[in-house]
Amino acid sequence: MTQPADDHALDRRAGVSELRPTAGDPGPVPPHDARHEDLPLDRNQAILQAAKQVGAILKRNEHPFALAGSVAVYAHGGTQNLQHDVDFCIRPDDATAVAETLREAGLTVYTPPEDWLMKAKCLGQQVDLIFELAHEPVTTKLLSRAQDLSVDSVLMPVLAPTDLLRGLLAAFSEHHCDFGAVLPIARTLREKIDWDGLRRDCGDAPMPAAFFFVLERLEIISPAGPSAAPAATAPKEEQR
Repeated sequence: MTQPADDHALDRRAGVSELRPTAGDPGPVPPHDARHEDLPLDRNQAILQAAKQVGAILKRNEHPFALAGSVAVYAHGGTQNLQHDVDFCIRPDDATAVAETLREAGLTVYTPPEDWLMKAKCLGQQVDLIFELAHEPVTTKLLSRAQDLSVDSVLMPVLAPTDLLRGLLAAFSEHHCDFGAVLPIARTLREKIDWDGLRRDCGDAPMPAAFFFVLERLEIISPAGPSAAPAATAPKEEQR
């Protein structure tokens, strides 16, 4: 899950030396830690396994959360073409308790320089625990809109499609504006998304507005507002 100006930071996150272990954490996972041994050969399956394990831990300890990112898109019916990590949304006030729960489960939890998330390692995969989505803190209301879906046979709350896309659109900026990455998500989830609500929330910003224009030209979504064609021809016909 990428926020503005964070794309370079995410590219570096494989080097855990740039991250700070949270208080009480034993430190970075050694390169040959046993938790790396039984990884699936397929990277997509490895990411799914990490999502399932962390989701099960959070559920078992009754932490409010919602799966986000590419695994959430997959849970909503998207293709199994997952990105580089697993994303979960949690409330800012729950961060300390969630970090402690994950440490007790044997995972390493890090506090990165960015103040809107923390990171963990599970089965060799990066897990982002996000406190802020679309430049707003994760709230109980946002999590309440999540839908309980099966993620490779494990039921867990998954961020609603409209909230998923809103977070991606809000991340667009002059420095991070990859329409190509978001376009397949919009195409896959188009029937599940509140497009009027997204236009109302994001349409005044130049990058989301340009993205809506591309979607309209590709006939993925309808143009905003009622069609003007019938109204323009009716008066002419009445005057004849």
